[in-house]
Amino acid sequence: MTGEEKIKYWLDLSDSDLAVADTMLTNKHYLYVGLMCHQVIEKIFKGYYTALLDKTPPFTHELPYPAQKGGFYEILSEEQQLFLDRLNPLNVRTCYPDYKDNLAKIANACPM
Repeated sequence: MTGEEKIKYWLDLSDSDLAVADTMLTNKHYLYVGLMCHQVIEKIFKGYYTALLDKTPPFTHELPYPAQKGGFYEILSEEQQLFLDRLNPLNVRTCYPDYKDNLAKIANACPM
């Protein structure tokens, strides 16, 4: 796979996840909107990492990590960095019932 194909791979996956997030938003499944938005950003970051370094991105679901390792975390605003910190737990924790219930309450309380 060429470098351009690898980047396209990540961006195609993120586009698909964004479409799922939109469907979840329409159907008021807010917790899963957060999960899918996490996935969108993760894949965009991995695509950008690939574009910048021409390397395979790190195997992680931690949002800040590929940005830090790719050298582009520092160009994010403080507000964007805080947003990543808030969104980051949604990936793994939505799989565990105790976390899922608490996160769902928070997500459903957010104004849309």
